[in-house]
Amino acid sequence: MTTASDYDARRLSDVEAQDATSLREFAPALPTATATVVDEDPNDMVFFELPGADLSGEELSVTVIPQRSDEFTCSSCFLVQHRSRLRSSSSGLPVCADCA
Repeated sequence: MTTASDYDARRLSDVEAQDATSLREFAPALPTATATVVDEDPNDMVFFELPGADLSGEELSVTVIPQRSDEFTCSSCFLVQHRSRLRSSSSGLPVCADCA
């Protein structure tokens, strides 16, 4: 009697077949793998607080420097760049050298 051949099955090379048998020799020495179930609910937000990091009483101050006459705002990355980095785009909007 002949056995049925699955022609869609992946074929193993001699090296892969040899590796599989050598792994079976080490299998009893390996700890058994347990199935780990991870419950990830996107609605559960975990907030981490670092010890001593109470910043509720802190006030941040930032000095805003207005855009200079030799600068432009890139229409792609929205960063303020120097005019030397200005490139032309097909839409006619200012684009920096990195985004061009």
